[in-house]
Amino acid sequence: MNRIYPHPFFAREGWAFMGIAFVIALLVQIFAGGFLAFIFWVLFILVAQFFRDPAREMTNEPKAVVAPVDGRVVKIEETVCPYTGEQTKMISIFMSIFNVHSQKAPVSGRIEKIEYFHGRYFNAALDKASEQNERNAVTVVTEDGQRVCFVQIAGLVARRILCYRMVGDELKRGERYGFIRFGSRVDVYLPMSAQVLVSIGDKTTGVETVIARMGEPADKQAGDGAQTEPAGQDQAA
Repeated sequence: MNRIYPHPFFAREGWAFMGIAFVIALLVQIFAGGFLAFIFWVLFILVAQFFRDPAREMTNEPKAVVAPVDGRVVKIEETVCPYTGEQTKMISIFMSIFNVHSQKAPVSGRIEKIEYFHGRYFNAALDKASEQNERNAVTVVTEDGQRVCFVQIAGLVARRILCYRMVGDELKRGERYGFIRFGSRVDVYLPMSAQVLVSIGDKTTGVETVIARMGEPADKQAGDGAQTEPAGQDQAA
């Protein structure tokens, strides 16, 4: 198992929010105290837990597709990926405000394109969020030439999608590449040859949970089929 922890325990995206929440709670404690101060300390704790980003253990299995985020699987379907035009298997993971919100790459590969779309802010658990909400789609090409697309989708409360990578960058599986503030969703589009290992309703832990296993590229499958067909004819003869 590989231990993935290339960043502080509390995500840098939250340092300002945590600092402001702490100062406000401290001032209320000094000048008011009592139950009012207790409420603001609870708010500080909630902000701090939202921006936590703990170390995680990741499998060494080369074909494994890891969960990009903590959350709950809300949708699994076969569909045409709107960002690549290819027939895919899509796994959608919804994050509540109590989940870790930094995004990790589900597979390794070179970033082929990044597409950002302005949109609305429906509840991220709804199906229409995938098409109508603010979102950022990252498409990578794996070492064996397969495309995998993972999409950051803003939710009802989320108002900021952050992506720290550029086209042409090499992403390693489990590597941190983005963040969404305050509730959201991530859709992962995989090749049809991939084997999905989770079910709707399953809880995922970012990097630790294996959500699928990559299959062989389509061209290799076709090549294997072409090699086995003549053998079958000879046997019949």
